[in-house]
Amino acid sequence: MCIIIQLANIQKKLVIWEIKRIFATQKNILNMNNNYCIIMAGGIGSRFWPVSKTECPKQFLDILGTGKSFILSTFERFLPLVPASNFLVVTNAMYKDLVLQHIPELSESQVLCEPMRRNTAPCIAYAAYRILSQTSDANIVVTPADHLVTNETEFQHIIATGFNFVSQTEHSNALLTIGIKPSRPETGYGYIQTGDANCPNGEVTKVASFTEKPNLERAQQFVESGRYLWNSGIFIWTLQGILGALKQYIPAITDIFDGGKTAFGTADEQKFINGHFGDCPDISIDYGVMEKSSETCTIPADFGWSDIGTWGSLFVHAAKDQSNNAVKGNALLVDTANSVVNVEDGVEAIVEGLDNCLVAYSGKSLIVCRLNDEQKIKNWVAELSKNKA
Repeated sequence: MCIIIQLANIQKKLVIWEIKRIFATQKNILNMNNNYCIIMAGGIGSRFWPVSKTECPKQFLDILGTGKSFILSTFERFLPLVPASNFLVVTNAMYKDLVLQHIPELSESQVLCEPMRRNTAPCIAYAAYRILSQTSDANIVVTPADHLVTNETEFQHIIATGFNFVSQTEHSNALLTIGIKPSRPETGYGYIQTGDANCPNGEVTKVASFTEKPNLERAQQFVESGRYLWNSGIFIWTLQGILGALKQYIPAITDIFDGGKTAFGTADEQKFINGHFGDCPDISIDYGVMEKSSETCTIPADFGWSDIGTWGSLFVHAAKDQSNNAVKGNALLVDTANSVVNVEDGVEAIVEGLDNCLVAYSGKSLIVCRLNDEQKIKNWVAELSKNKA
């Protein structure tokens, strides 16, 4: 046991040493104390129903059986790059206690509570104004709370490169998004067209265009062209860069927050947010800013990324039995192949005669459907909620 712990500590030291080496080889040596991380953790993960539900959504679950929740893994992934005191988690007010339970290193003031969901642009603006109340000079990475990264050393190399890029004066207005080299024609992700057809991993290039989730034929064309990346939803920019972009492209948001600028970082902040956050337009940062700005850039990357946003993406990464089934729980599968079966502890299940299907049971809720129809789950859950009402 001691040997294992020592090896783990050595590995962590090597990762930190490598990150410092990356910083030192850049033209400008980055002050890590200026680095901030905004973790967006307000979603309910409805495409992972019934395991992910409103009372305890996906970001607080250990769906992959790693021993850690998604949000804790996200925090630890960025910790070598960002001081613990410079993290902010933006979440729904009902999840504040859950955030603090999963990341005890955070103080209560580092958990920003939205009174309702208003998409990613108001979420990011809220956190940016909080940072502005502390400093005018910050490099910021924004990340969802519930992604999978299998090569964390390469991930940290890419993020360090992005921090160094935006920290240079000539790039201080750049809006950088991390692009993932696609491994398949995925229809559940947005795509980024790179400005440079031959841009290698880890090098910044301009963005030519963004495309929302395409159909299968178009996704296939994107992958074959070699010029398209998956949009990871991970962004890097300076504080002044994102505030300027928000003011230019979504002034309805900055006008609201400018009106309460003196409240941020004080005891009056939550009262102001509760009273005015709902006035913000419901708009994503991608649509509201990134697709409009001429300052958008990307870094092609390959660090074993998945948003694990659906049962199908879990199926890709999960261990399989001899019939290519991903099974969790006490389930007997008969003449069943290429399927996901997930039942909670204390439940017994027999599944017979299925192929390419999902069977999931949790908290007295059950879903049985074709895996190919997983993108419809969110709409089905909404319909079910209407029926209950």
